Amino acid sequence: MNIVALRLPLAIVLGMFAFGYGGLCAWVYAKQRNFLYFPQFTRVEARDTDFELHRGGQVLRGWVVNPGRPAAILYFGGNAERIEQGRGQFAAWFPDHSVYLLPYRGYGASDGVPREADLLADALALFDHVRTRHAGSIAVVGRSLGSGIAGYVASQRPVARVVLVTPFDSLANVASSHYPWLPMRWLIRDRYESSRYLAGYRGPILVIRAGRDTVIPPANTARLVGALPDRPALVVLPTADHNSLDGEPGYRKALVEFLQEDVRTTP
Repeated sequence: MNIVALRLPLAIVLGMFAFGYGGLCAWVYAKQRNFLYFPQFTRVEARDTDFELHRGGQVLRGWVVNPGRPAAILYFGGNAERIEQGRGQFAAWFPDHSVYLLPYRGYGASDGVPREADLLADALALFDHVRTRHAGSIAVVGRSLGSGIAGYVASQRPVARVVLVTPFDSLANVASSHYPWLPMRWLIRDRYESSRYLAGYRGPILVIRAGRDTVIPPANTARLVGALPDRPALVVLPTADHNSLDGEPGYRKALVEFLQEDVRTTP
């Protein structure tokens, strides 16, 4: 048997595998934002919003619940969440807060295209805008993707309290958990490194986990909790999954008790 003849087909097979694997990595790198952001499920008409934030030629449009209260809450939603559907809940749950619901770029009736750098900058601009209009404290609530944005705001601004709902340590690590056979830590551009953002935050933090979450692996939430400088309040809703969590009675209870405490302790 000719050894050289055997090596040639093997080299061809390995070369084809390497070419295909490299092509897959290139495709994931190019298309990754299509798998991260889903604004197409959140569209609304601009006339149905009641709040605008102007950002360098782009207009972000959303809603203010319970306007005019001294304290405020900024809510940052998930990557396919219609945040306006929570207006009724937030109005009832937080009568002492004005709650700002501002869809990301490209979401709802907001202009633009979602990218991490822009979404983080927009979130800081929202905080700065709200700070000029409210004498009381400002808390941030972030769910799923929004937990990374909320954590970033807390790292850059004087946030009174932080709520992280189904959070993660970094989006690159979550992607690696789901696709261990791809070099996701090298491929991911929008990383939302919550563990790094919150490493220096010393205010109160509430972490809410869904016991049946298959989107954010438990290990990624655990790594975030372990990286925080102070132990957060932790609530686990054992029967909830990633998307059904807000239907659980314990979700409302945890949010209200944690965020109302800030109002009660404000002079």
